Amino acid sequence: MSTRIHFLPPQDRHRLAPLLALYAAEMRGVLAGATIATPEAQAALLATHPAAEVLLAEDEAATPLGFAILFDLPEVVFARRCGMLDDLFVRPASRGQGLARALIEAAVAEGRARGWSHLRWIVPEDDAAAIALYQRIATRAEWRSYVIRLDAGASL
Repeated sequence: MSTRIHFLPPQDRHRLAPLLALYAAEMRGVLAGATIATPEAQAALLATHPAAEVLLAEDEAATPLGFAILFDLPEVVFARRCGMLDDLFVRPASRGQGLARALIEAAVAEGRARGWSHLRWIVPEDDAAAIALYQRIATRAEWRSYVIRLDAGASL
């Protein structure tokens, strides 16, 4: 199977709705918020957000298989930029084919082209499959993640 990974322009991000529905259902166990937005609302947010960038993995029939949402951020201490991988998802039927790794490799290649100092991301503690991949391809950061929930009904 041939897979293409590319940046999805904002006007095409509605194509993510089916994947976003699967992602939200899967993440429901770790989300604290009471109400999850519709996949169409999620895609619309990605289409209009000025800083969100979306890498899409799709097959030869242009069926979306997975995505990575990236942000280009300032890394102030060293006066550089870095990348933040905020969400990474591969359709369950497409897992085990290296798509998550390929999406991360595409993000890394883009980061190198942009001069990022690093690419960082967070993962739920109980996502064993993701953690197993990340331990093979990355170094665990020596940082803790904290959150202040500003809207308990709509927050992670």
